Amino acid sequence: MNKLLELKNVGLTYHTLNDEICAIDGLNFNCNESEFLSIIGPSGCGKTTILSIIAGLLTPTVGSVSVSGKPVTLKNNDLGYMLQKDQLFPWRTIEKNVYLPLEIKGINSAEKKKYAMELLKKYGLYEFRKNYPEQLSGGMRQRAALIRTLVSNPKLLLLDEPFSALDYQTRLSVCDDVYKIIKAEKKTAVLVTHDISEAISMSDKIIVLTSRPAKVKSIFRPRLHGDTPIQKRECSDFGVWFEKIWKELN
Repeated sequence: MNKLLELKNVGLTYHTLNDEICAIDGLNFNCNESEFLSIIGPSGCGKTTILSIIAGLLTPTVGSVSVSGKPVTLKNNDLGYMLQKDQLFPWRTIEKNVYLPLEIKGINSAEKKKYAMELLKKYGLYEFRKNYPEQLSGGMRQRAALIRTLVSNPKLLLLDEPFSALDYQTRLSVCDDVYKIIKAEKKTAVLVTHDISEAISMSDKIIVLTSRPAKVKSIFRPRLHGDTPIQKRECSDFGVWFEKIWKELN
């Protein structure tokens, strides 16, 4: 498989009035095309900061980040970012929310709009396209947020705990929905999560970080039977993987 994302010796140091704080130190990992990678680690270790560096929102003090072999910058980042909350604008319809990235990037052509409608049809939201976000369930809103992220056809998706605001039952269902869409669209994804079960059930590869300053402590590649996260949770080896990763975090 071709390497899509690569972090080489990435470090980030914050300077305050009285101190120098090392947040990330010598971070090395990569993600192949069409791979689903999860990043987990102790609370406050810098998981979201790493996503910000990958997105070009933060510049590392040392090291490099590349996508498809090209350095990532804020202006040159062929990626989509999905946040903890859906961040749909309440005054815009679902259709208009999905069009938003096209408007921002100046690529709001008829062809791109057609692709947006195809995504809404494909993933069960077309009939709700004229509705406003408050008229949709939490799960449907997250699906709409993912379609909005996909509409500009990015190479890489960054997911920052996108299910954390949902109740447990909805979360399981939405995990399945999001996973199926990402795999069906053959996208590469990097997920930040604090949920071990979520990481195991969704990932081809799991990066376990140390406490701050964040370094790669372990890399796991779960091999579980099943086509969806829910099916993988039912695999007999699921508990073995959970215990193994839990011990790494504790």
